[in-house]
Amino acid sequence: MKITTKLMGAAAALALTAGAGLADGHSNPGLIIDLGGKFDKSFNESAYNGAQRWVEETGGDYAETELANEAQREQTMRRMAERGANPVVVLGFANASTLDVVAPDYPDTKFAIVDVDWLDQPNVRQISFKEHEGSYLVGMMAAMASETGTVSFVGGMDVPLISRFACGYAQGAKAVNPDTTVIVNMTGTTPTAWNDPVKGAELTRSQISQGSDVVFAAAGGTGIGVLQAAADEGILSIGVDSNQNYLHPGKVLTSMVKRVDNAVFDTFSNGTDIEAGVISMGLDNDGVGYAMDENNADLVSAEMIEAVEAAKASIIAGDVVVHNFTDDGTCPAF
Repeated sequence: MKITTKLMGAAAALALTAGAGLADGHSNPGLIIDLGGKFDKSFNESAYNGAQRWVEETGGDYAETELANEAQREQTMRRMAERGANPVVVLGFANASTLDVVAPDYPDTKFAIVDVDWLDQPNVRQISFKEHEGSYLVGMMAAMASETGTVSFVGGMDVPLISRFACGYAQGAKAVNPDTTVIVNMTGTTPTAWNDPVKGAELTRSQISQGSDVVFAAAGGTGIGVLQAAADEGILSIGVDSNQNYLHPGKVLTSMVKRVDNAVFDTFSNGTDIEAGVISMGLDNDGVGYAMDENNADLVSAEMIEAVEAAKASIIAGDVVVHNFTDDGTCPAF
């Protein structure tokens, strides 16, 4: 691949990686990475890994752009479509309103957006995840591993999507022990909340002072500070989106994996044949889950695995229903 830098306005520049096929008018796919960068070790990096897997398995090429600020959202989508990328994968709910405006102007371009399920455009596929289900499982693990009876959650931007993580986590913890205390803090109310590891560490230390001995981070790049503070202070952490167990071996209890990589890989693989509508990824189709590997094997007991797998089966069967915060803006666990 070659790197081409285009000036986007007077002060902004975007790095665009594109295969030669785009210049020839050939429809290679495109990926628009949200704020925080493709190496955030979380949501964005999972998507990037899916794109790279597609390249490795097919020998194909794709266009890639990383957003640097809010102002670039619309111009980036338009430039990607005008360069001929098709389909174009857009990451993050913050791009929804922009895509709703842009998509009708490019009816021959197929778009896919991750973490959105409320748009109504004939050329947009929406990919949503049942984060509350995966969070329920790691909440169970947190409560079973806790020695203090208090666990905690650090979210990124204070939006309903992140409350869905928090609510599922609390439900799982309280399913193990109704007396479990769950402390919840959000990092902020603007997009900078996704990339503030210092604030994440501060919130974690505050939660530890309140008795938390297991903390779950759903905060993008901010979560790196959460996991670091937890390791430094001698408590367990839980990663998110990507498998983050390796970041602090023996100190990360597990990670609530959200298979954004599969979503990107499948979209690239289907190409312009992708259909509009909503695809929901949960426990039943391995869209979410928990990570086990050599880095956390000694932390997770057979009893924990048995309990979590039983709960997983019950959720898939419909015998256990995990309340979705975004359905009504409430959480029965709080």
